[in-house]
Amino acid sequence: MKEKAKSILKVNNLSVDFPIFGGVFQRKVGAVNAVKNVSFDLIEGETLGIVGESGSGKSTLGKTILNVLKLTAPDVKIKGEISVHKDGKSTELLSLSKKAMKPYRKNIQMIFQDPFSSLNPRMIVKDIIKEPLDINTNLTNSEKKEKVDWLLNKVGLTPEQSSRYPHEFSGGQRQRIGIARSLATDPKIIIADEPVSALDVSIQAQIINLMMDLQEEFNLSIIFIAHDLSVVKHISNRVGVMYLGELVEINETKNIFNNPQHSYTKTLLKAIPEPDPKGREDRKKNRLNS
Repeated sequence: MKEKAKSILKVNNLSVDFPIFGGVFQRKVGAVNAVKNVSFDLIEGETLGIVGESGSGKSTLGKTILNVLKLTAPDVKIKGEISVHKDGKSTELLSLSKKAMKPYRKNIQMIFQDPFSSLNPRMIVKDIIKEPLDINTNLTNSEKKEKVDWLLNKVGLTPEQSSRYPHEFSGGQRQRIGIARSLATDPKIIIADEPVSALDVSIQAQIINLMMDLQEEFNLSIIFIAHDLSVVKHISNRVGVMYLGELVEINETKNIFNNPQHSYTKTLLKAIPEPDPKGREDRKKNRLNS
């Protein structure tokens, strides 16, 4: 993070409600309050971890910031403001049409949770990474190829692998492809929605370290959504805790882990498993003596 804190994204009183339909005529009978009055700032160059149990509204928050939620759930009700700050100007995103959103879309990209389903199985890798360039840039074909090769090198893959299909790669390699795709348009903000939860523990550390290296190199601002507190502690500058759709606590990482204020945060921290080799030996002795 830079010494001078500069906000690049502001979320103000954001609420997201999904309607519930029932009865013979499928009328609205209720609503699920997925996100409730959430407010925070994302500082330029920082990683803000968003943690909470499943169903707490973390992923919904990420998709709403990306302004794609209405494309997948047309009946969703969204209130509040999401503003991006660039070149001294502030733009509110939720009020923008799909066409008006396009210039801002390339500046906010997403890394998805499942590297198996987030890549088109019918496309080879170079086309997957090139697609955002086709949509958002006027580069020539040779310039696109050069950038795709450069991105593959940045994420630890080789240009020779670009003609393969996603099923020919391991889970960790597929997530590297997803990261390369997210960087294709030179974004300023990355929303990482549980990007390592579907990977083996040994691979998780590699992907986390890669993201930290890329963040430093490209001065990325990252919203890192996860339920694994040990991962969030390692990568985040600040941590926000969500519970039943509300952001109940947000603070610097060290303060969250050393001096949590909210009761739910304290409960989450108590649930972190701690390695205890001595305890394992004691349990083994008890089984042998019984």
